[in-house]
Amino acid sequence: MTDQKTSGSCCSTDGSCNSGAASDVQGVGVTTVYKVSGMTCGHCEGAVSQEISALDGVTAVTAVAKTGEVTVASAAPLDEEAVRAAVDEAGYELVGTA
Repeated sequence: MTDQKTSGSCCSTDGSCNSGAASDVQGVGVTTVYKVSGMTCGHCEGAVSQEISALDGVTAVTAVAKTGEVTVASAAPLDEEAVRAAVDEAGYELVGTA
């Protein structure tokens, strides 16, 4: 019975594992982490996220005030000047990529 359970899981009978899901997610789009100065709270995170989310091709934004990092997922690499302008519009400063 154990062999049947193993063969039905993501692991093959030779012990190697491959669900295929991880490779599908990794192959979609680009993720870039930016450093932004001036964020101190949740409101700051929301303002930066909202401005960057409005850029063409952006699919997700996560801003963390504590670290000053903003993780941006996009369909293709973003123009850093466009990201800088969005961060400036929110009232903060783009330091660069992390």
